[in-house]
Amino acid sequence: MGLRIGLTGGIGSGKSTVARMLADCGAAIIDTDAIARQLTLPGGAAIDAIAREFSPEFIDATGALDRPRMRTLAFADESARKRLEAILHPLIGLETERQASAATQAVKVFDVPLLVESGKWRARVDKVLVVDCLEATQVERVMARSGWTREAVQAVIAQQATREQRRAVADAVIFNDGIAVDALALEVQAVWKAWVA
Repeated sequence: MGLRIGLTGGIGSGKSTVARMLADCGAAIIDTDAIARQLTLPGGAAIDAIAREFSPEFIDATGALDRPRMRTLAFADESARKRLEAILHPLIGLETERQASAATQAVKVFDVPLLVESGKWRARVDKVLVVDCLEATQVERVMARSGWTREAVQAVIAQQATREQRRAVADAVIFNDGIAVDALALEVQAVWKAWVA
């Protein structure tokens, strides 16, 4: 079975960087965001259901989910977000377990942005690692990375669990704010040694 680690953190926290560092330590990374993106690419398993549920207007010219349009709807209308989740979450769950079963590494890291919000993930993993930073840092990082407006980033943060809620379920917290990448790597390695070695 090995060790199952749930990795989470708010948008712009540096969670993906920490996931890469855990992969360098020898973990299999199962990225639920990447799975969600695959499901909504042209020919993806969720496309037909999304077109039926929301209308073909939500599928772009390439046959992929029109992400900006869906993001706008999902943030404005909670029932739309729940309808989208009802399509995606079962498919994500199946693919997550398929990837976990196929992985040969003893340590499996489940990179789950909404680990706390889902309510189901805590029981599926042995340990939870939270990547944390100040909200102002999240905003600056996402604006720089994605070109979003401050308001757009703050809207995403408002939909996610609070820093306190994430820290409350954590077995370990890495505070990724104002530290260099090599210092971050040392923190990741320290958690790895404590849990795995």
